[in-house]
Amino acid sequence: MPSFVVHRNGQAASAAELAPLAFAGYAHFTAMQVRGSRIRGLDLHLDRLRSASMELFGRALPDDRVRTFLREALRVGPADLSLTATVYPSEGEFTAAGADVEPELLVRTGPAADGPQGPLALAVVEHERVLPAVKHVGEVAKTYFLRQAVGQGFDDAAFVDRRGRFSEGTIWNLAFWDGTAVVWPEAEILIGTTMAVVRRQLDRLGVPQRVQEVRPPDLPRLAGAVVMNSWTPGVPVHRIGSVPMPAAPSFHEVLHRAWHAEPRTAP
Repeated sequence: MPSFVVHRNGQAASAAELAPLAFAGYAHFTAMQVRGSRIRGLDLHLDRLRSASMELFGRALPDDRVRTFLREALRVGPADLSLTATVYPSEGEFTAAGADVEPELLVRTGPAADGPQGPLALAVVEHERVLPAVKHVGEVAKTYFLRQAVGQGFDDAAFVDRRGRFSEGTIWNLAFWDGTAVVWPEAEILIGTTMAVVRRQLDRLGVPQRVQEVRPPDLPRLAGAVVMNSWTPGVPVHRIGSVPMPAAPSFHEVLHRAWHAEPRTAP
């Protein structure tokens, strides 16, 4: 039977240590798929944890400590798994404690996942996340709008901001295709690690890409759409709101090619 773990600062976490975190919301995290005990975009995950910690707590765990904690979690599990690393303040929520207390790291592992096959239909919802550049926990709106979308016959939701620009999905980044280039929506968003890996590998492969504002009236002029996250570099989207999106197998192929061009590294 595969062994999965919940570690606090590199050691098995007790129920007493986990209890205060059950409904805590002042924390941030990164999620990754581990294959063969190696991770794509490890540098991006470390950057995310470091920058978000500085934003929320005013200090960050050193990268070498984070890598040590990740290695310990991987050491006792299967070679292929899902891993979530969450950074939270030791002093808890609802306190004005300063940057003199080092944050804690909770690492959880579980079965490997690849995400849905699609194609997906996305409802269009106006919503803007607080601190959009931080992958923080406790975002009730994401699950709420997902459930609302499913209740309306969709598979998930895509967000537009107050200016009517597409930004991201509930747990996804959005990407579009104009027939020759990848189009990333211009808005206040979380740059996902998969998105960042794909972008740098598209550059290396010489595939055109650009960032521009995309609004619902622009959709009929586009040649494809996908969502992506730590599970996958691209799940096809066949409808956004009432607008059908064309199948774009060449788009999906180039995203997956870019993703697989990124080498996996060990923590």
